[in-house]
Amino acid sequence: MYIKVRVVAGSKKETVTKLSDTSYALSVTEPALQNRANKRVVEILALQCGVPVSKVRIINGHHSPSKMLSVDN
Repeated sequence: MYIKVRVVAGSKKETVTKLSDTSYALSVTEPALQNRANKRVVEILALQCGVPVSKVRIINGHHSPSKMLSVDN
């Protein structure tokens, strides 16, 4: 399953907003340095989908706020 995510890195608190079945808006407290925000996005999405972190990966948008992630069930 593919999921589109819009990320705001370095915010004061973490929020998850489900826009539709395949799109989310996330705010993470981690800064966009040394891949820390991307790792946190993967962790949050794994919790939301109820799968292990190893089943979620970023396909597109590693350096962008708009990302495409793949979730294996």
